[in-house]
Parts: sequence; structure tokens; C-alpha cells
Amino acid sequence: MRRALVLMLVLALAACTSSTPKNALGSRKIAVADRVAAPTMGGELMDGSGRFELAQHKGQVVVVNFWASYCPPCRSEAPELEKVLAATKTDGVTFIGVNVRDQRGKAEAYLADVKPTYGSIFDPSAALALNFDVPPNSIPATLVVDKAGRIAAVMRSEVDQALLEPIVRDLLAEKA
Repeated sequence: MRRALVLMLVLALAACTSSTPKNALGSRKIAVADRVAAPTMGGELMDGSGRFELAQHKGQVVVVNFWASYCPPCRSEAPELEKVLAATKTDGVTFIGVNVRDQRGKAEAYLADVKPTYGSIFDPSAALALNFDVPPNSIPATLVVDKAGRIAAVMRSEVDQALLEPIVRDLLAEKA
């Protein structure tokens, strides 16, 4: 009985691991052959400046950051996202935020405080997040879409410039 329990535990732990290399933050860059198309994503920008449609950015690297006003790591990663945007914007990188499971007023106050230079979509139902396989309880989460419109990197924790910028630069160097 004890051996069976130990074997079940070992098998369960093995099932939780992945052959894809991960860094200390639990992120992973996805091999080109293993990438899948990003889901359809679009919505009105919270600042009222228009609409964002992921499909319109094919040919560019797109960083999609899922955040909420009640998420302390989201707040602390915001300046790091801005650093990566500043360093890569002229190379054709687009950033978009997606606010999940939040109240509009609190999300707007967060944006007024953090002052990101890229837009955010309000996703109170978390439908967009779920389409990207980002449960609302796993934010912050940052996904990077390659030039071909495929999910190329997944980070399910707070990111910083040292982690994100090399991934973005690698994707910029890829042929579309």
C-alpha cells in the first residue's frame, strides 16, 4: 500500500513538470514548432481612444499583460513593462494591458496612478484572459505573441526588464 502511494505521488509530480525549460519565475519561451495561434482578442481601450484588435498587429511582436488594481505585483511590475516598451517600441513591439475581474473605477484609478504609455482593455468577466488560458487568480500574467500571431512566451508571475526584454528581442530577430 505504501509503495503504491509513493508511486502515485511520483507520477502526479511527473505530470506537473514540463519538458519546456522554465526560468526561476516560472516563465517559458515556447519553441517555434510548439507555438499555437493566439486567440482572437480585441476590445475598447479604457481611455476611450479607440479599439485594440490583436489581429491588426500581425507582423509585430505583441506583449499582452493581464493585470488588476487589487494586485500588488501588477503595480510593481508596471515600471518594468514601461522600460521594455521604451527599449523596443521603435523596433515594432506593441504592448496592451488587459484588466481582469476588476471594478472600472478602481481600474481607472490604477491607470491614473501608474500612467502606462500603452492602452488597456477592461475585461471584468475575464473572458479575454480565459481565452488566453489565464485564470483570473493567476495575475499578473504576461504573454508575448510573435510576428506570426502565435503565443511565443508565457510568464505567469511578475516580470522585470531583465526577464522580458531578452524574450522580446529574440522574437524580434525571428523571421515572420
